[in-house]
Amino acid sequence: MNGLIDSKEYALAPAGFSVANTQSLPEFGPSVIQPFNSAAPASAQCTHTQTTVFLQNLLYVRALLLQIFAVILLIAVSHFAHADNSDYLVKSPQTEWLQLASLVDDEKRPLITADAKKSKTSWALAFDNDLLAPGHRDRDYTYGTNLTYSGESAAHADISLKTPLAAIDRLLKVDHLGSVNNYSVEVGLYGFTPKELERTTINETDRPYASLVYFSSSHEQIDTANNVAWNTTLTIGLLGLSFVGDLQNAAHQSTESKDARGWNHQISDGGELTGRYVIARQDYLDISSDSLELKSTLQASVGYLTETSWGLSLRAGKIVSPWASFNPDLISYGEKSTYSNNTSSTNEHYFWAGFALKARFYNAFLQGQFRDSDFSYSYSGLRPVIAEAWAGYTYAFRQGYRVSYVLRAQSSEIKHGDGDRNVVWGGLIFAKTI
Repeated sequence: MNGLIDSKEYALAPAGFSVANTQSLPEFGPSVIQPFNSAAPASAQCTHTQTTVFLQNLLYVRALLLQIFAVILLIAVSHFAHADNSDYLVKSPQTEWLQLASLVDDEKRPLITADAKKSKTSWALAFDNDLLAPGHRDRDYTYGTNLTYSGESAAHADISLKTPLAAIDRLLKVDHLGSVNNYSVEVGLYGFTPKELERTTINETDRPYASLVYFSSSHEQIDTANNVAWNTTLTIGLLGLSFVGDLQNAAHQSTESKDARGWNHQISDGGELTGRYVIARQDYLDISSDSLELKSTLQASVGYLTETSWGLSLRAGKIVSPWASFNPDLISYGEKSTYSNNTSSTNEHYFWAGFALKARFYNAFLQGQFRDSDFSYSYSGLRPVIAEAWAGYTYAFRQGYRVSYVLRAQSSEIKHGDGDRNVVWGGLIFAKTI
C-alpha cells in the first residue's frame, strides 16, 4: 500500500538521473574476477574463492569506515557549539514598556521561553499509505505507522532508551548543548515491496521486500541564546518480521486488493536485531518575517541507515508555536514523522515545505545486514546521493489538537532495472497536546 510514482508520471528526476555528478564507484566482487574454466586446477579454483572472500570483506570494512566518518563529521561541528552557560532569559522584574514589547514580539515570532523548560505532554499518531498520494502505486515504501509520546512524562517513562542514549551522548560530548530539554519515545513499523506483488519468485532487477519494527528515544536540546536545536535519537528494532507483511495483506483483503506474495523473500527474513543512532543540528534563520520561518538542518546517522544530509525547510502562515516544535526535516520513512511539543495549546495554521540532499553510505533495506537474505543489492548498485522533498499543511485547534497532511518524494536510489524509479508517498499526522 503506497503512493509511489514512476518518474514517467512525476518529473522529480528522470529515472536513471543521478542527483549529483558523481563518478561510479569501482565494482568490487566476483564480477571483476576473470572467469575461470571449469576444468581449471583445484588450486586455481581455491585462489578464486579466497580472492572473492577477500573482496567481500573489503566491502564490509569500507562500509564500516564510511559509517564512522558520517557521524564524526557532525560531532566535530558540535564541539564548537556548546550552549552559553549564562541564561539569557530575564529573571529580574521588567519595566512595563519592556513587558508589553516582549508580549507583542512573542506573538509575532514565538521563541523558546522559560515556560518551555516545563515541556508540555503530547501524543501523536502518524500514518503513511498509498491512498494518501496521487497515483495509488503499491510498491517501494508501501506503508508505515508510528505513535510518539513526548514531554515530561516521556522523560521518566518506564520503557525508554533514555539511559543508553544519554551514555552515547556523553561519550560523544554532545550532552550539554542547550538550556531547554525535551524528550520523546516512539514505537512504529513500516515496510517496502517491489512492483510485482503477485510474483512469488525474486525479480533481481527490482527492490527486495523489507520491513522494520522499532522503538526509539529522542532528546532535544535547544540553545536559546543562539537559536540552535540539537536532536539525538537512539533506535532499536527488528528487520524481517513476517507480521509486517501479514498486516499489509490483511488490509489488502479488506479492500479486495492483490496480496503481496513475496514477503518470505524479505531482507533478514525471520527477524534480525538492528539499531541506529542519529544526531541533527537545526539552525533558525532570521529573515525578519512575521509569517514566514526558515531553518537549516545538518544530520548524520549510523546504523541500518547510515548517511549524512543537509536541507532547508520553511513554514508560512499563522505561526504561533516555537520554531523547534515541528521537525518534518528529521523524518526517515516512517520514523520521526511527529511533533516535539514545547508550547501550550494554540490556534495556528501554516503550509510547510523543504528539501534535503543525502549522501547515503548504507541502506539495510536494500543491502541487507549480517543475516543472509535471498536477495540484496551491493553498494555499487545504488546511487550514493539522493534528494528528498516534502510539502504539507498543518491546522492546530485551540483545544490542543493538530492535524497535518504531507506529500513526500525521493529520487531513485537504485541505479538500474525495474527498481530505478522515484518514490512518492503521502502521510497523515494527528496530535494532541495535554
